[in-house]
Amino acid sequence: MHWSMAEGTPLGTVWVVASARGVHRVIFGEDGEREWARVRALYPEMERREDGLATQALAQILEYLRGVRRAFTVPLDPEGTPFQRRVWMETARIPYGQTITYRELARRIGRPGAARAVGQALGANPLPILIPCHRVIAADGRPGGYTGGRHLKRWLLHLEGAPLVVE
Repeated sequence: MHWSMAEGTPLGTVWVVASARGVHRVIFGEDGEREWARVRALYPEMERREDGLATQALAQILEYLRGVRRAFTVPLDPEGTPFQRRVWMETARIPYGQTITYRELARRIGRPGAARAVGQALGANPLPILIPCHRVIAADGRPGGYTGGRHLKRWLLHLEGAPLVVE
């Protein structure tokens, strides 16, 4: 495992962790420092690199935050249950600038009554931005929860020009 980091972004400090298979985690937001400490404890052998997949993914995230990138090309390596991975892979198909509801996402994965479970899976998304869970909103158009905080979810949706009811 290796990592890369950028400070002073619109998301605050962003850390990206990658394995040999793909990007493993993206960390930022309200609980970023605490989550980063937890990940460091989980992977004490992890090293910082200025090259490699983590740096490539971080560069793509920074391009996205500047409004010059709409899609990501780095391989992903999220760790989760089969249900979570199904939710995340379907979420990754939501186009830039569009939103869908938790209920619609549940329907798309063949589990129409599982909107709450979908929300929980998105809450455990280890790759926010790369797997754009910010594009999934409540049925009434409100943003719903977000790992980085609701203010960041609204900011990301605004960046993409996505429809959203203001709270």
